[in-house]
Amino acid sequence: MKRLQITTGILLLISSLAGCGKEDDYTEPEAFSFVVYPGSRYQGELTEAQKQGHRVLKPNEEPPPIAVYDTDASVEDVASFYAKSYGYGTIAPDPTDNLSATKPVAYFRTGDLATDTVAIAILLEQLKFGTDVSKAQGAYKAAEIEPRPNRPRVTVQRPYFNVKTSQVVDRTIILMSR
Repeated sequence: MKRLQITTGILLLISSLAGCGKEDDYTEPEAFSFVVYPGSRYQGELTEAQKQGHRVLKPNEEPPPIAVYDTDASVEDVASFYAKSYGYGTIAPDPTDNLSATKPVAYFRTGDLATDTVAIAILLEQLKFGTDVSKAQGAYKAAEIEPRPNRPRVTVQRPYFNVKTSQVVDRTIILMSR
């Protein structure tokens, strides 16, 4: 649960921020790489904000490879793209996958922008972003895709709260982090 809270907090920092069964055999490229959703736009400012947040949380560690993109595509379409490219069969409807004993490798979740943004307000103050957290309003749908060797963890969310502009953005954000 703590990992999910940290992932959500980091996603909110930059933006606000399976299935059951046997996995297919899957071969990975030798070098670490980000697979970019077709038509998505790289978000350099949000990528840098993610790295700054990591440096505040873990000052003695170099940030891992991170990339942030956004797209007009739906959460379902983007999550399906990543689940398939990682060789995962399906995306579970929630983190419990109908009370399965094992956590799914890809799943959907929901959340509240205001609740999640308030949880990182102290971090935002330390970063001196000048974020108006009162503007983070509304529910969101997200998907979590577990990493593969040489491939990042992927978090997809729509809408998202951009902490740099203090605006709710009705686009799907894609956070990839090792």
